[in-house]
Amino acid sequence: MEKYTPKNLDLTKYLFFTGKGGVGKTTLASATAAHLADAGYKVTLVSTDPASNLQDVFETELSNKAASVAGVDNLKVANFDPETAVEEYIEKSVGPYRGILPEEAIENMEEQLSGSCTQEVASFNEFAYFLTDPQVAEENDYVIFDTAPTGHTLRMLELPSAWTHFFDENTTGASCMGQLSGLSDERERIEEAMRVLSDESLTSLYLVTRPQEAAIVEADRAAHELKELGINKQYLIVNGLLEEATDE
Repeated sequence: MEKYTPKNLDLTKYLFFTGKGGVGKTTLASATAAHLADAGYKVTLVSTDPASNLQDVFETELSNKAASVAGVDNLKVANFDPETAVEEYIEKSVGPYRGILPEEAIENMEEQLSGSCTQEVASFNEFAYFLTDPQVAEENDYVIFDTAPTGHTLRMLELPSAWTHFFDENTTGASCMGQLSGLSDERERIEEAMRVLSDESLTSLYLVTRPQEAAIVEADRAAHELKELGINKQYLIVNGLLEEATDE
């Protein structure tokens, strides 16, 4: 087992830190981002966890738009806000029809976009932006994701295959994604995001766990599930130090 040192790893452009709650993934993601920024690399750190404490780590008010933080050159940080993501997604879907369709039709469209499905779509859309936007890629040497706990992350990454199947069978009408006839760009973004995630030359994932048997078994299970989703370049980080031998 080796000590975790970013400079000794084959770093890809996109780095994901995930694991169950409380294992230290935010600390490791933040430390890695700061380390690379201090080394002169352009870095964006993104949290996909609604309960993230990145604002406390960097003592900066954060939003879903990447912004510089005081005291760390070359680093920008963003923190996903599901409510903001949904509001922006709904307006993007409904906005073009305002003033064209009757108000009742607009209200019906907004109602169709008010469920949990839309929140999942909007959240993935925000996430996919940092993976697929050409400007983000050009402006950054590294994009680091501090994800929600493993179960939520797996759920988010499982969604695209379900959406792609839905797109294949439905081409007209409305859905929780908006008007299906106008979603070709969304489908392309989803497919491009999954391509980037599965490209070992672009993306690597760091599973963070504690030095306890049960925690490591859980991490191993998550690793297999993530591989089934196409994320093959993985590292295990055991975050802790055992000063004495223990059966736990």
